[in-house]
Amino acid sequence: MVKNVTLKEAWAGEANCLTCSLRESVLFSGLQEKDFERIHQPIDQFVLPPGSVLYRAGSPGTHMFTVRSGVVKLVQYLPDGGQRIVRLARSSDVLGLEALVAEEYQHDAVVLHETEVCRFPVKVVARLAEENPRLHQELMSRWQRALSEADAWLTELSTGSARQRVSRLLLRLVRNEESAECELFSREDMGAMLGITTETTSRTIAEFKRQSLLVETSPNRFLLDIRNLERIAED
Repeated sequence: MVKNVTLKEAWAGEANCLTCSLRESVLFSGLQEKDFERIHQPIDQFVLPPGSVLYRAGSPGTHMFTVRSGVVKLVQYLPDGGQRIVRLARSSDVLGLEALVAEEYQHDAVVLHETEVCRFPVKVVARLAEENPRLHQELMSRWQRALSEADAWLTELSTGSARQRVSRLLLRLVRNEESAECELFSREDMGAMLGITTETTSRTIAEFKRQSLLVETSPNRFLLDIRNLERIAED
């Protein structure tokens, strides 16, 4: 589902931008009404089902995206045809930052769980960044956050045994969350995140279930044994 939202509507709150719970964390949180008046193109709001593609690697980088809710995977493809998920984007994360300095996107951005995003033209953001120091600083902060997340994926999720990698991924899924519950991805996707085979991922998840490190509370939703998963992750 796509909802086309003009900036007038956004500022007036008709698109729930002013009252949005993410207002202080989204990209445009530092803008004033006069900044919105400079924008002559609309923001699009999307609610997308799993499997939807926001953009493909190599396609023209014309838009950026803010994730309002849900999860999006960023995928790179290996020479042998396999795929590697290099990071996940979740609530308040910005996708397509590379479009500010490059002509093409660097990854495939694919929806994992039902996701709501806001889409806005790169040229609008670039122009506002030149005129608004706060937005420029926010862009740099988002870029640094994305780099730090990519570094963490490389160091935490690509080293150690399969048990350690799966434990670290599970713990990351509930980090900064109010609950120790999380929804898991397909075993293929988890393997692509961790650099292990689908079969190894399935065996490890099955083992964790037997050991009650994962307790299913509803279909594909699990309560984590945080303390013991942390012990495995740190071994």
